Amino acid sequence: MRNDLILEDTTLRDGEQTPGVALSAAKKVKVFNALVDAGVRWIEPGIPTMGGEEVKALKEMLERRDEVTLIGWNRGVRGDVQKSIDLGFRAVHIGLPTSDNHLKNSVRRDRAWLLATAQDMVKMAKDQGCFVSISAEDIGRTELEFLKEYAVAVAEAGADRLRLSDTIGILSPGQYAERVRAITGVCDIDLQAHCHNDFGMAVANTLAAIEAGVRYFHVTVNGIGERAGMADLAQVVMSLLQWYDVDLGIDISRLTALSRLVSEACGVPSSPWQPIVGPNVFAHESGIHTTGMLRDTSTFEPFPPDRVGGERKLLVGKHSGRGVIAHALGEDGADLEADVLDELLREVRAEAIAIGGTVPAYRLREMAGKARAAQH
Repeated sequence: MRNDLILEDTTLRDGEQTPGVALSAAKKVKVFNALVDAGVRWIEPGIPTMGGEEVKALKEMLERRDEVTLIGWNRGVRGDVQKSIDLGFRAVHIGLPTSDNHLKNSVRRDRAWLLATAQDMVKMAKDQGCFVSISAEDIGRTELEFLKEYAVAVAEAGADRLRLSDTIGILSPGQYAERVRAITGVCDIDLQAHCHNDFGMAVANTLAAIEAGVRYFHVTVNGIGERAGMADLAQVVMSLLQWYDVDLGIDISRLTALSRLVSEACGVPSSPWQPIVGPNVFAHESGIHTTGMLRDTSTFEPFPPDRVGGERKLLVGKHSGRGVIAHALGEDGADLEADVLDELLREVRAEAIAIGGTVPAYRLREMAGKARAAQH
């Protein structure tokens, strides 16, 4: 694994392309500032050619371009790239497809056009002093020999980076890694992983790509993005820390707050089971789990919640045991006799089933009060 890995966040570009999400300039800038403050140093913040509100946001973000590398995303069109450069971007990305499927059905061009266009546009941006990133889109359906030919062509034209986009998320980790190794075998251009999550493999594919030799990789907060989304920032950052002892310089104590900020901005709540930052990740209800947690929190948590800005919760519900009920009641339950506590447990389970969830603290106290009165 390389020791110069670079995380690049695309929450504000590919992430905002989540169907149904449209961020105002103010919301985009707020998320951008939170990303920078959390230690993210490479960001793809949007699409300059969209104009209007998008450009308003990008101009404000570009005021911090000495702190963070901002990459302007463009279609494979000279005018798009020039607009990004004129706006003040020092780094640009050029989006071009390499699969026959996309060449035929998306841009309606052939391989000869692609090779000529890619080289021309790379040279155009390099001549103006830019860092140039270029895509190989839909690599999962791109013939491997042509993918290698394309990589050599853009490298010779002067591209700084080749983005390997598994556009519809169809590759396995092994297949993605195979493509990375194939390209590193024919040229030394830096590679970037861009993995979609259609089969739930975006994080695994990103890690496989890193193991295979990519330097850059894309993530989004909460894994948002087209269709099933992309590789999640928190999951990749924590996986690299846990399994590879790689610290990317991200302030992990901000991960949960960052997740909530993006959820609120997009109007899309994150799943309770969202790894690392979801509200259920450090919540415990079942008797066996809560008993273990009350003795040693490492029994059912891979790391303490405060490490990522989360909060531990011991909940009372259908699957709870006496221990967590007594713990939740504190002094209010100290004088309950064993048989009364057993009856309270039965009532708690019935209540949880009736309401279809956990029993609120106030309701538990009411039930304990009645149990105590009956005890006397």
